[in-house]
Amino acid sequence: MAQEPAVSEKISRFLATPRPMLINGDWVASASGETIPALNPATGEQIACSCAGDGTDVDKAVAAARAAFEAQHWRRMMPTERTRLLWKLAELIDENAEELAQLEALNQGKPIVLARQLDVAGAAESLRYYAGWCTKIEGLTTADLSFPDMRGENARGPAYHAYSLKEPIGVVGAIVPWNVPLLMAIAKMGPALAAGCTLVLKPAEETPLTTLRLGELIQAAGFPPGVVNIVTGYGHVVGAAIAAHPDIDKVAFTGSTETGRKIVRAATGNLKKVSMELGGKSPVIIFDDADLEQAIAGAAEMILLNCGQMCFAGSRLLVHEKLHDDVVQGVAAIARKTQIGPGTDPATELGPLVSARQRERVCEYIQAGRDEGAKVLLGGKPHGDKGYFMEPTILTGTAPHMRVVREEIFGPVLVTTPFRDSADLMEVARVANDTDYGLVATIWTRDLSRAHSLAAQIKAGMVWINTPLAFDETLPFGGFKQSGWGRESSRQCMDEYTESKSVIVAL
Repeated sequence: MAQEPAVSEKISRFLATPRPMLINGDWVASASGETIPALNPATGEQIACSCAGDGTDVDKAVAAARAAFEAQHWRRMMPTERTRLLWKLAELIDENAEELAQLEALNQGKPIVLARQLDVAGAAESLRYYAGWCTKIEGLTTADLSFPDMRGENARGPAYHAYSLKEPIGVVGAIVPWNVPLLMAIAKMGPALAAGCTLVLKPAEETPLTTLRLGELIQAAGFPPGVVNIVTGYGHVVGAAIAAHPDIDKVAFTGSTETGRKIVRAATGNLKKVSMELGGKSPVIIFDDADLEQAIAGAAEMILLNCGQMCFAGSRLLVHEKLHDDVVQGVAAIARKTQIGPGTDPATELGPLVSARQRERVCEYIQAGRDEGAKVLLGGKPHGDKGYFMEPTILTGTAPHMRVVREEIFGPVLVTTPFRDSADLMEVARVANDTDYGLVATIWTRDLSRAHSLAAQIKAGMVWINTPLAFDETLPFGGFKQSGWGRESSRQCMDEYTESKSVIVAL
């Protein structure tokens, strides 16, 4: 395994200073003075530290966000000015792209090529998309109501003038996961700011560094104090305080379904609105007429991307029985050749898992698969003598009741299932839908009629046909069933951060 390249002097300076929190435009230590080590998952060594915030810090951040939301300079800011601020922040991300990519690769572990393309470039483009929405939040008018005219027989002209408004929902608590920290922070922050909300943003305790650097860029872009606040800390402390806070109007969360349930329970105090992008157990379905080379490469990419630590990871491979062995061997061949190493090495294709705890979790699932009768075709154990690396793993001989088939593993672990030559689309759809989740599905076939017919039967928020990993900000992203509530991206996302108000005027 390659040695990790040295980081730039600029990043070294950033890492050398304990990273404070951003509250009301000031960088401050936590009330407790406690800190959390930030580790490099490629080595397991500490590279920095962030503040361990608590409820007191959340209270201060919420108060700052509330004051900023009520202030006229933010609520009455011209939409074109909010557009300018978001666009300026996108430009600053572009200008600091390499630094942000290196920080993401260093702290999260993902290959730096992926960090550049998905996390950093994606964050800048997402901000530009939402910048356009600042000037397009609008209501409707109606000239005639069905409500009876109560003015009497001699009344003339219309009885009412009626219209609706879209208003910002208020203070948003945004809780961000550790797998795509920068991009997920922007996915919450972009639409919230475009709508005119203010935020308290909590990065994952494992990966706070790019979010804290983003805070510096937010200040440089010229956002007013208190509009964006960043509180670092543990999920069961800071995240819980945000979810339960009586002066937060909405929580936007990306993470595990288990944590999502806790947030829903905590949010009942003031019945705050909640949107959640949660887990997945996504099927990759390959028919006997598929372009085999592309399908095999796509299936491998769907499980190896970011070491399988993606909510949409294609962790269930459903293949026509005639092709099953060839497809599985093809995916295994790609996995064997995949270059494992530290994320900061440009040659790395598969970085480490994010933490020792996550690697232990993945290993426990693989052992559970063995115990329940699955066969390990490839991998199945940690890789290397330092860091949190994991071998790409393929399990065959699985059955629907097994934990490895039913539960989200969040690692480079693929389970395979053949489907019969005699299976019709309803049967294939039944197997694909036999999960508590419904985030993404992928279909590989040359028969587009079959593809569209199956896509209509799949219970998932996004279906890819003959391609892996195709996204666009204009398309809503989110899940069915236990994969979440609400949608990110697109016009639908803006509705998550606004309230509708109807106004009726008697004439």
